[in-house]
Amino acid sequence: MYVFDPPKQASLAVQGTSDRFPVRRIFCVGRNYEAHAREMGADTREPPFFFTKPADAALDTPCTIAYPKLTQDLHHEIELIIAIGKGGSEIAEADVMDHVWGASVGLDLTRRDLQGQAKKMGRPWDWGKAFDQSAPIAAIKPIAEVPSVEKGRIWLAVNGVVRQDADIGDLIWSVREHIATLSCAVTLAPGDLVMTGTPAGVGAVGPGDVITGGVEGIGELEVTLAPRA
Repeated sequence: MYVFDPPKQASLAVQGTSDRFPVRRIFCVGRNYEAHAREMGADTREPPFFFTKPADAALDTPCTIAYPKLTQDLHHEIELIIAIGKGGSEIAEADVMDHVWGASVGLDLTRRDLQGQAKKMGRPWDWGKAFDQSAPIAAIKPIAEVPSVEKGRIWLAVNGVVRQDADIGDLIWSVREHIATLSCAVTLAPGDLVMTGTPAGVGAVGPGDVITGGVEGIGELEVTLAPRA
């Protein structure tokens, strides 16, 4: 017996069906595009590193979300999303795609001012990255219908003006490489999501802004920022 009713299972839509993809954990790869690494003042080929968001930070798009609390500098980061359908540990690069259920596109919304403070003080990034509704994600496309997770345009616009425009082929660490690396640190499980990093061009957004974006052949999203909560 639970002492109170357990929370509803976090989940995301699946393209072309009424089925839902249950979300277990969200892993995010930091600085995985060379130009973005440079704009953040980092080396362009450091080993991949990861941070996390709670499962219930994920939400379907299109959506309207409140401008988050505690920040004056909310940034957009468009990312290719990989959905894990088969668990495993120490997965070989050659076998990674056997563990992938599907792919999508999502936002790693970031309270940049809080993240910057954490960096200066040597503290975790949680308050900058792992807040409510910080991972809007388009409907997941089954991997059999995905043309490629190795090449294709990735883009983001704010109020119709393009800010991020690159190719997922520009990833410093490929999908196979960084998921294999992640599986050496944790045992991946069905329902895990991997946000694969964002290209250059990140920037601030405010109440009333409409964010659109996509990954070629995989999906598109739209997120509107409502007034502050």
